[in-house]
Amino acid sequence: MTAFDPAAIAQAYFAAFQTADRAAIEALLAPDFAFTSPFDDAIDRAAWFERCWPFSGSFRFAALRVHAGEDEVVVLYETADKPGGTFRNAECFRFDTEGRIRSIDVYFGFLPAPMIAAMQRAAG
Repeated sequence: MTAFDPAAIAQAYFAAFQTADRAAIEALLAPDFAFTSPFDDAIDRAAWFERCWPFSGSFRFAALRVHAGEDEVVVLYETADKPGGTFRNAECFRFDTEGRIRSIDVYFGFLPAPMIAAMQRAAG
């Protein structure tokens, strides 16, 4: 059994991203953190801060479902107040033995066309 609560850590991640609290995010991510989405293929921590962090604080998350295991959690969420429209995604978080986020895999749900275009430009 793990000594940490994967669901609580995922919730802290979303709260820190939503409020653009970089110090909190830094503490949550493992040094070897990797992020994968349809636009990102296992990018490292530095690339995540370069590509994804600029969107922090620009919208809110509402968790719809949280499925937690011993060392991973899947969160289905919907956004609110997002410029370009609301969307729904699922993210799978995996953790290291110290309870830091080792990886996140994002599975896109519905995305409005303007958001897809903006994300593609940002991914370059």
